[in-house]
Amino acid sequence: MSATDGRTDAADGRAWGARRFSMLLAVGLALIGVLFVVHLCTGTVRLGPGEVLAALLGRHTEDLHRTVVWDLRLPRSLIAIVAGALLGTAGAVLQVVMRNNLAEPGITGVTAGGILVAVLWIAGIGGLPHPGRFMPLVVLLGCLGAGAVVFALSWRGGVHPLRLVLSGVLVSAILSSVTAFIMLRAQAGVGGILPWIIGSLNGRVWVHWDQLWPWAVAVLPLALLAARPLNVLQLGDSVAATKGMRVNVTRTALFCLAALLTAAAVSVVGAVGFLGLVAPHIARWLTGEDARRLLPVAAVAGAALLVGADIVSQGVTIRPPFPSPQHRPGLPVGAVMAFIGAPFFLYILRRGAAR
Repeated sequence: MSATDGRTDAADGRAWGARRFSMLLAVGLALIGVLFVVHLCTGTVRLGPGEVLAALLGRHTEDLHRTVVWDLRLPRSLIAIVAGALLGTAGAVLQVVMRNNLAEPGITGVTAGGILVAVLWIAGIGGLPHPGRFMPLVVLLGCLGAGAVVFALSWRGGVHPLRLVLSGVLVSAILSSVTAFIMLRAQAGVGGILPWIIGSLNGRVWVHWDQLWPWAVAVLPLALLAARPLNVLQLGDSVAATKGMRVNVTRTALFCLAALLTAAAVSVVGAVGFLGLVAPHIARWLTGEDARRLLPVAAVAGAALLVGADIVSQGVTIRPPFPSPQHRPGLPVGAVMAFIGAPFFLYILRRGAAR
């Protein structure tokens, strides 16, 4: 085979890869669209697609239908899509940074730090006021603070991925214990705290959407722009250094980026576990390791997973033994993701996917 034939085959392969990537994105976005419609139809008040469309377009319909669709279900659906995309992207970034395909926000200490600080606010410990629309910033401080502790514990003349993972697990366990202690101290508010710790979309309305979307607009493009350094980092630290990359600085910056993505989502939907693990694996199976394709597909997969899980969660009604501020006590979406993610985690572990 001539050199010209080789270049032609390589070009054809790249063109096919680009077409396949475009098709994957199109199919993924179409799936999100279908799940979005089903999500709007699902709930205590059952609505058909025609009734939902009429309510969305402002056509003549019952006031109840218009209120249910516009004031309750539409913001919840939009939040599920965006929060899922944020967590899926965060998981993909962390798996590259930590060189471990079992890494996700829940085991790195980042989520636990954000939860601890947010629970302090929600429980009103020390007379702290509720931060309202600044909740993402409050959670971000907790996430970055926990991340700083993790980095300090794992630093030995540099940041080694294995030490980073072990330090994250340790910090996460300690912070989770402190959070549990606070919950025991503030038992009067445990009904409002517990679903949020598990991860829930119940009661999410437009005010929560207003908290989420500015952060998503700011950090998701940054994550997509990080594809090139992520690809270089995947080559190994020594190779990355020969290409002029300051490995420790880059790994720290990317870890902070994952913390930003996580904080934005956790501040609104709580600690939805395993989503940051499952979505990147689905994306990796479909697109390979190239971060330019991995990150967008992980975002789409995360959005589809969270919307789908919330559809399932709304079909299960629970009666908690403590007072709950939710209008309808439904199964938290985090519990559904745990049912999906825990077996998935064991499957990946058995396959020896941890690098």
